[in-house]
Amino acid sequence: MLTNFLDHTRYPESLIDSPATGPQSRIFAGAGAKVDVSTGVGLSNSDPIHWLNALQSFHGNGNMPIEKLQELDNAIGILRLEKYIDNSISSEEQTGIKSLVRDCYYWLRPLFPVSFRKYLQRMALRGWDSKAFPAWPVDFTTEKLMDAIWRQLLNAQTPKELPFIWFWPEGQSSCCIMTHDVETALGRDFCGTMMQIEKRHGIYSAFEVVPEQRYEVPEEFLQGIRDNGCEVCLHGLNHDGHLFTSKAVFSERAKKINAYAEKWRAVGFRSPVMYRNLSWLPELRFSYDMSVPNMAHLDPQHGGCCTVMPYFIGDLLELPLTTTQDYSLFHILQQRSLDLWKKQIAMIQQRYGLVSFIVHPDYVTEKWASELYNDLLAYLSELRSSQGMWIALPRDVADWWKARRQMKLVQQGGAWKIEGPQAERARIAYASLGANGVQFRVEKAQPIAVAR
Repeated sequence: MLTNFLDHTRYPESLIDSPATGPQSRIFAGAGAKVDVSTGVGLSNSDPIHWLNALQSFHGNGNMPIEKLQELDNAIGILRLEKYIDNSISSEEQTGIKSLVRDCYYWLRPLFPVSFRKYLQRMALRGWDSKAFPAWPVDFTTEKLMDAIWRQLLNAQTPKELPFIWFWPEGQSSCCIMTHDVETALGRDFCGTMMQIEKRHGIYSAFEVVPEQRYEVPEEFLQGIRDNGCEVCLHGLNHDGHLFTSKAVFSERAKKINAYAEKWRAVGFRSPVMYRNLSWLPELRFSYDMSVPNMAHLDPQHGGCCTVMPYFIGDLLELPLTTTQDYSLFHILQQRSLDLWKKQIAMIQQRYGLVSFIVHPDYVTEKWASELYNDLLAYLSELRSSQGMWIALPRDVADWWKARRQMKLVQQGGAWKIEGPQAERARIAYASLGANGVQFRVEKAQPIAVAR
């Protein structure tokens, strides 16, 4: 029953015609191949664009029958969970020579000069700009599939506008989170300076801390983060690149990670190097995860969730990384300006999405880098004032989406109202068809249903 679409929009399930969502064949032919979009069976791991073209070709017709909506919804799940390509660090494809190279790199990494490490990383990522899918610099494939479902619902319903619960509290236009992966003692010691820079702009951030081996983590360091209004998160266990190499290794380390999370009162997690296997994440007892990139052109593990919106993996909320990491910007692309970040921000705002950053304290200690970071914060502060961007801690975003997931739209006296936790912060929005496709309108004032 359009599980992904309904969970994302909080659209009233009662408005979906039951014949449109009954059991349907989920096999279709396209581009010379057959693919079951509910499971990805038949998908070529080496050529995901082949499958995507087939899907878009099949659904590109404006007269698509409404009974095919379930296929679009299944495709959303495939993209979010990266089932379109099996590239997990623990997959068979990553064993053998690739695994050996990775192990050698992490073993020898402390001996390499920084300049040599940067050279090796640029060599490993050569050809990234020739990848057709996911799209650079931001991929919106999931949002386009959502639009296709909206379009079909609007064509099938009498009302010209259809209601749903807006994505952000108080009707804010978009959201931004600032996060910092702390990788070395140098970065740890620079966190205080970063918090002072942020405080000048009224922005507070999350610090992902490595619990073991990398550096000492005194309690006063963690408390200093909390006292400054910021958030402590877990960044793996020891940042050795092996967290996801096998299920046994992951399960054993997950126990230790969960223990640190309880001790540190941390509710958020990010995997080092953005290595991930999404089917294993439920073993981690966190409220949210931040290990999945929107598109992973400049990451060692390729793929991407192809969305700029939070989404659920079971009960775990995923807050995808939607902008280029500072390290990649500075040392792979070799740029020292805000141009790419501003372009990505503008694109994400057009989709009312989540603008999420990783800025490592380790890589902004130089004067030029800290000044660039200050300029970024000033720009974000301006967007908050002029365009209604919500700049929040990741835990607050997670709390909102978990509350929103429990909300529902009900009709009372011919009007739509919202019921559920934090309903007073929620806003009703309406989807309609305009000259440029699906468009949204947000109510300024929210009628709140009285609980019975």
